[in-house]
Order: sequence, then C-alpha cells, then structure tokens
Amino acid sequence: MKTAFKNSFIYKNPSVLIFLSALAILTIGMTILSEGFGVGLVSTSFIKILGKTLCFCLIAIAMDLVWGYCGILSLGHFAFFGLGGYMVGMWLMFARTKDIVINSMVNAPLPPTPNEIRDAVGSQIFGVVGGSEIPMIWMFADSLLIQLLLVILVPGLLAFVFGYLAFRSRVTGVYLSILTQAMTLALSLYLFQNDSGLRGNNGLSGLQNIPGLTEVSQDIISVWFLWASAIALGLGYIIANWLISGKFGSVVRAIRDDETRVRYLGYTVEIYKLLVFVITAIIAAIAGALYYPQAGIINPAEIAPIASIYLAVWVAIGGRGRIYGAVIGAASVTLISSWFTGGQIPNISLGFYTIKWIDWWLVILGFGFVAITLYAPSGLGGLFDRLVRKQVNEESK
Repeated sequence: MKTAFKNSFIYKNPSVLIFLSALAILTIGMTILSEGFGVGLVSTSFIKILGKTLCFCLIAIAMDLVWGYCGILSLGHFAFFGLGGYMVGMWLMFARTKDIVINSMVNAPLPPTPNEIRDAVGSQIFGVVGGSEIPMIWMFADSLLIQLLLVILVPGLLAFVFGYLAFRSRVTGVYLSILTQAMTLALSLYLFQNDSGLRGNNGLSGLQNIPGLTEVSQDIISVWFLWASAIALGLGYIIANWLISGKFGSVVRAIRDDETRVRYLGYTVEIYKLLVFVITAIIAAIAGALYYPQAGIINPAEIAPIASIYLAVWVAIGGRGRIYGAVIGAASVTLISSWFTGGQIPNISLGFYTIKWIDWWLVILGFGFVAITLYAPSGLGGLFDRLVRKQVNEESK
C-alpha cells in the first residue's frame, strides 16, 4: 500500500492537492460571501472579476506549458482564447436574439414561420453592420452542443495547421514567435472587417444574458460561472501536471533545453511540439469560452497581439516552468490591475499634477516586470520555492 501510494500521481505532485484545496476553499468562501448565495459581503462585480481571473489563470497554465516547459514563446495564444469566446458567444447572441424575436411576434395574427424568425434574427444581429442575412459560419449557432464542440475544434484545427507547417519547417526561436504574432494579427484584422460574419469592430455583445435564464439574476449567474471557472482551472492544473510528470514531460523539457540533441536521440521533436501546441490551444479556448460570458462582450481588439504579450508577462512574473507560478503571476497581475484601474485607489494631487492610477498602471506593470526579471529571474514562484526550502531546512536542523 505504501509503495503504491508513493508511486501515485498525487504523491509525486503534492502541489496538485495543495492547489485544489486552496481553490476549493476560495470558491466555497466566495460563494458564502456572495450576494447570490451568501451573506452579501462580496459584490457581484467582484465575483465576476474573480471568475474572469480564474480564466486568465487557466490560459496562463497553457502558456506556461508551451513556453515554460516546451520552450516555444507563443505570442498567439490569446487568439485561441478569443476564438473560444467567439464560438460560445455566437450561440449566446443567436439564442438570446431568437427569444426576443419570438416574444415580439407572439401576438401576431399568424404564427411566424421558421424562415421569418431566422430573417428577423439576422436583421437584429447584423443590422448594425448593414446586413440582414445570417453568414454561413453561423449555420450551427442555434445549437449549443455543436458550438461547444467548435470551441475545441476550431482553435484546435487552427493550432494544428499552423503548428504542423511551422514545426515541419523547423522554425524556432524568435522567428517562431514572430510567426505566432503574425497569425494573431492576421486573425484580428480579418475579424475587424464587417464582412467577416462576426460583426466586425462591434463584436458580440450582451453575452452575460444567458438564454433561458432571463429570470435568474446576475448575482446568481456570476457565482455559477465562478464555479465553472474554478472547475476548469482545477482540471487544467491536473492535466498540466500530469503531462509534465511522466516521460512525455521529460522529453518536452529536453526539447526546451537542447532540441538538436533530442532529435539525435531518435525522438520526433515535431510531434511533441505539435501536441503541446494543440493541447494548450484547446485549453486557452476553453478559458475564453468561460471568460467572455462573464465579460459580456467580445470584439477583435481582444485578440490583438498585445494581449498575448501581456500573457507572456504574466507567466514571466509568476515564474515560467512552474505551473503554480503561472497561476500566481496571472492572478496577481489581474487582481492588482483591477484594483488600480477600477477607481478603488484615490488619485494623488501634487498641486501641479494629479497622479491618476488608471493612467500609470501600465508603467507600474512595466517597472514590476523589469524588477522581477533583474532581481527574481525565477519569478514569484521562485521566491515561493525559496521560502519553502528555507522553512524545510530550518525544520530539519
């Protein structure tokens, strides 16, 4: 029994149990304190911020897998995050608009035909960009199940095609990073066009209104999404640690450290890199599918290359090559950003100049990134490791 336990996944990865316990305590605690299910000490807006933060933590895990462990500095993973949001957003917007159209026609002399309903839905959704016909890419928008499958299939297919072409050509280093950024920019510019089928610059809005749950208040829905985000993050953390704990993880880390030597040892490096790229793209897409119903809107600006650069900064601050470090980095930066930009810190008047924190937040983030790079290259996760090792050494004396 003892030997079996020592060989178990949990024993070899104690951080998993610690992380899941902390995540469960946080989720239960926020539920008890929330306005929807608890005593009302925590506002609905903060519950939404926390839910969105957990989604950012999930995509940070994906980024750490592809960059921290495999050595691929992808500046395009927020594109997959956005695509996941668009896939679920299409159903949310279509189903909600369809309900509105049907309710508006309920008192008509004759019941509307399916074609009339569809035409009315098209006018409501695409009238803002001067159209009324429903584009081909919306053909499954009326089916939640299919759109949820597309959350996985569309980003996964894009990652597979891009990764196959890039890795087969043995593009590495900064050139690969530029290619991933170019992919993100191309996708963003395409979505900005009105004829993209996704409403161009207007994007998809009203996503916080869940079809069929119009009678349920936002304080309850926000807690539901907090639960869903926590479950997704917990599963993502388990999957990430499982991937890096076995032989697969050893090969991936070896590719990061010396790709040429791994290739000489007989491993097909391209397959390993492609698997990591596709898996992390799907994880990022699932995070996006949970994030945007909480944000309420998605537009092409969300997929801009700068977002993927921010993602790399989060992982670097947390400490790449440490799954929990990615979570720490994403959570820290996101929550501090909400604090600085949410008007919770009073502005400071110097007489000749007023310091507005919302304008200075990016400068503070930049200085923080530089400071951590210089004085704590292992990130916040590395500092945490030092504290743990120091405490263990003191207890062993």
